[in-house]
Amino acid sequence: MARRTKEEALATRHRLIDAAEILFQSQGVSKTSLQQIAEQAGATRGAVYWHFKDKADLFNAMMERVKLPMENATRFSAEPSVDPLAVIEAGMIVALRLVTTDPQARRVFEVATQKVEYVGEMASVRLRHLEARNSCVADFEKALRLAARRAQIKLTLPASTAAQGLHALISGLIHNWLLDPEAFALMSVGRRTFNVYLSGLGFDRTGARIDPSADPIALESLAR
Repeated sequence: MARRTKEEALATRHRLIDAAEILFQSQGVSKTSLQQIAEQAGATRGAVYWHFKDKADLFNAMMERVKLPMENATRFSAEPSVDPLAVIEAGMIVALRLVTTDPQARRVFEVATQKVEYVGEMASVRLRHLEARNSCVADFEKALRLAARRAQIKLTLPASTAAQGLHALISGLIHNWLLDPEAFALMSVGRRTFNVYLSGLGFDRTGARIDPSADPIALESLAR
């Protein structure tokens, strides 16, 4: 009986998060109340507070269910055979494919970038976004420094600045694609602009290629 109660509680928690995703996307985070989420999930307001401290806690739980683009730490191998730029490109391809093919990831990322205001109880969510962004930029900076050292070139921009620009390029493409998915092909445009950007930093991208049809799991393994 205790196991069944635990499973039922977990099922209720998932229904609440599912309901939050739907309502956050359709009407925005600030205009969605916990009462509305409870009703959408077929639960009580008390059930919401049993599982979550407040709306920000529920929002973060929604975010944690999905591996969002540009939020995953990347470790770079010291092996000379491993190209750090290929690792970054592989991670980018996984991220772009996730947004374009996984409805839940797309919904959550849309909520996180377009449907939330960092005010009131949601102010703490801003810290989560900043930490993820800063971690990703730091990874990019490490990759660019290592790649430049191996290629024996001097970057046309400081590595820290170039890393900020690379992050802005990728996240900006995703953000704009979400605004209008019919405007351009995210995968192909992402790969082309990525290589153009790196060429502008001084890297020779002639012949650089990662098959965009490759298994995402295999691509992710390059970053470990």
